[in-house]
Amino acid sequence: MDAYRAPVPSSLSGGTVVDTPAAKALHDRGIAFVDVLPRPPRPQNLPEGTIWHPKERTNIPGSLWLVDTGYGALAPVMEAYFMQGLAKATGGDKAAPVVIYCQRDCWMSWNAARRAIAAGYSAIHWYPDGTEGWAEAGLPLVAAEPEPRPDE
Repeated sequence: MDAYRAPVPSSLSGGTVVDTPAAKALHDRGIAFVDVLPRPPRPQNLPEGTIWHPKERTNIPGSLWLVDTGYGALAPVMEAYFMQGLAKATGGDKAAPVVIYCQRDCWMSWNAARRAIAAGYSAIHWYPDGTEGWAEAGLPLVAAEPEPRPDE
């Protein structure tokens, strides 16, 4: 995932880029929030039989966490998982607003927002400051559990 942590563009064709005050206003209106941060992978150097617990993810309250959906290309099963998650978040209405985010300087949310726009979602809001910007503004984060993946 390290390759995805780099400065991101300041715009998103077909979508709206939002800062923290705008994201908070959307949240206050009950707009759907979708977190696309991947789960951390199990370290490769752990001895066999070692119990490993990934670091807890905290995200914006009420978010739907669709893990591993922000990569540049998705396997068909993950593409379907993402689309099903968006449909769940929006009640199946492609015109319903949705905010997509992960962390600051992470291409995952930009990729996922582009993917949603390409799928016909017309009210995509991209929040590039993600959980870091939210927390820095003194806004709450909550422990998160991902939406179950189809391969789990």
